[in-house]
Amino acid sequence: MVAKTAKTCPACGHIEECWRNPVPTVDIIIELEKGIVLIRRKNPPPGWALPGGFVDYGESLEEAAVREAREETGLDVTLLRQLHTYSRPDRDPRQHTITTVFIGRASGKPMAGDDAGEIGVFTRETLPALAFDHAEILADYFEGETG
Repeated sequence: MVAKTAKTCPACGHIEECWRNPVPTVDIIIELEKGIVLIRRKNPPPGWALPGGFVDYGESLEEAAVREAREETGLDVTLLRQLHTYSRPDRDPRQHTITTVFIGRASGKPMAGDDAGEIGVFTRETLPALAFDHAEILADYFEGETG
């Protein structure tokens, strides 16, 4: 499927075809001593989710992951490795995104910030219902940790 739109130049009226591409995002599984950090989203779509967000222009995926972790949790995260990339077109109800998931480690007390209305530390056994495809992501994470 080719996804194109058209934009009209406001100065000259020329019609230009534009490609609609998926948007890159990052998500971070932050490991603390007692579990992993999740945020309750302040903005739609609601629910508990991994910290993460959109990659800024000129920013690497790794830089975006560390920035988003700090903005949403107040934690300085050391990235350990990439888990996987998830690209299902319906994974985010707002638009087609492609996320690269990182596993990182931090210490300290997480504090809700930026898009986080609330923050919590959870284990595999205490996970709440999750937004987006984050249940699938965490299933892959826990399977890799124990498998």
